[in-house]
Amino acid sequence: MPSSLPRPLADLPVRRLTRDDLVPCADLSEDRGWPRDEHRWGLLLAAGTAYGIDDPAGKGLMATCVVTSYGPDLAAIGMLLVAGRYGRQGVARHLMHQVIDATGGAPLSLYATPAGLPLYEKLGFNAVGRAQRVSGRFRPDARSGSHGAGVHTGPAGRAGLTVRPATAGDLPAMIRLDAEAFGLDRMRLLTRLPAFADHLRVAEDGGEFVGYAALWPSSESHVVGPLIARDTATAKLLVASLAGATDRPLRADIDARHEELLAWFGACGLEPGSATTVMTLGNPPPSGDWTQRFAPLSVATG
Repeated sequence: MPSSLPRPLADLPVRRLTRDDLVPCADLSEDRGWPRDEHRWGLLLAAGTAYGIDDPAGKGLMATCVVTSYGPDLAAIGMLLVAGRYGRQGVARHLMHQVIDATGGAPLSLYATPAGLPLYEKLGFNAVGRAQRVSGRFRPDARSGSHGAGVHTGPAGRAGLTVRPATAGDLPAMIRLDAEAFGLDRMRLLTRLPAFADHLRVAEDGGEFVGYAALWPSSESHVVGPLIARDTATAKLLVASLAGATDRPLRADIDARHEELLAWFGACGLEPGSATTVMTLGNPPPSGDWTQRFAPLSVATG
């Protein structure tokens, strides 16, 4: 049953969350019907700036929001969650106003669920794209090349394209390719990726670094992301390699402009699910080369 707010919204203090808040954050995710994802929360609390409102009734957190800064040119907002018992009382709007003020006027981006879209529109965010979720049991497609635990060769006509497990020495090349794709320096996030991911793969073509992808756990699934690649053939080979490393179902949030990759996922047994709207506020910088951006690290907002 919904709970009435015990005090005016303006009197609800917003505070910075820390690693000590990991379990209450996961509890709030579960309250909203999402996976607890303590593993992902650990990364977000370390790499981003998390804000929260404590439940005045002493039942953990009333609301959360995470901001990941990429310098003065852009900050990404995610994990805007409000406990179900306090829904539809303006808590999300109150928290978002506080978060927007805290970012000091930096351009913002987020992935909006259908439920959150009206709020973001009222706050001035504009739709600039869409991400399509796919999930299910991966069935290998012979056209994507072999996959397993070792080195993977490309499809016919791409004999020089190979995928292998990443090493520590690959990180500088990953950061360079990622910056080209996003138009931003995401080093603070990417340096945590090897410890966060269960599997991390890189793609090379004749010795040239042309892609990377990670696989990380979420509930009973494994999530593919980030997925950054020179072209669709490379993205397919990276996914096939990661799929061969797990017996769990896969999940990925794919930029909807990559229609060929989405069709291939369907041929490999993954079904389309929910879609999110990519939105921005302010004047973000040029967003790099979208053709190389296939999947972000994660899609999670409100």
